[in-house]
Amino acid sequence: MAVSGTTLARSGAAAERRHGGPPALLHRNFTVFKRGWVFFLTGFLEPVLYLFSIGVGVGALVGGFTLHGQEVDYTDFVAPAMLATAAMNGAVMDSTYNVFFKLRFQKTYDAVLATPMGPRDVAAGEVGWAVLRGGVYSAGFLLVMLAMGLVSSWWGLLALPAAVLVGFAFAGAGMALTTFMKSWQHFEYIQLALIPMFLFSATFFPVTTYDGALRWVVEATPLYRGVVLVRELCTGLVTVESAVSVVYLLLMGAAGTMLAARRLGRLLLT
Repeated sequence: MAVSGTTLARSGAAAERRHGGPPALLHRNFTVFKRGWVFFLTGFLEPVLYLFSIGVGVGALVGGFTLHGQEVDYTDFVAPAMLATAAMNGAVMDSTYNVFFKLRFQKTYDAVLATPMGPRDVAAGEVGWAVLRGGVYSAGFLLVMLAMGLVSSWWGLLALPAAVLVGFAFAGAGMALTTFMKSWQHFEYIQLALIPMFLFSATFFPVTTYDGALRWVVEATPLYRGVVLVRELCTGLVTVESAVSVVYLLLMGAAGTMLAARRLGRLLLT
């Protein structure tokens, strides 16, 4: 039975896609950044400095908080929040600033889409790299926590996967939002969202401090969901809130990645 040229072309493209795809972008990003590993230190050091200055310094004055009926030292309360923040910082850095530069100035994706790779491959590859960077930050910070004795439960073994999930949520959302940006000035909006989340998502004090509708708003933010998940795992005080956070973060990351892929198709293929 004869095989048409179109069929051969499609099968060849599919084979090339299997050998490339998102892993090819991961390898490309690794090659670019392996000489600039020092830049990874910025996202790692920031939460570490917050941990020592606020978690340890202020913690000596505050004492602790009651969490799910148990007393938790202030440092133990703050450290998991800094772990979630480290994952967020790493993921956002790559999925926003770096993606914007490659999309609008370097024109990297125009070249990528000239191969058998498609917008979904680009979105998955870039989100995967952002998650990897956030995971590296989180792993380093978790080692600091372990050295300081700030992980008090075997549930803490799941803290790193939880932090990776936080990174996935912010990477997908960050890349999707970046496809709508047209100038560097628009990144002010990202900072406008990230800084209040960092300060008020139960990172330094319990969410019970808020009353009424304001508490509902805080509990709906993605960093709060990440902080709750990582904090409950590190302290061993796991509740149904952790399950809610897992579902929330998975949906956020998946929706953001799919939207990013669709937007890249519209921007670069039409």
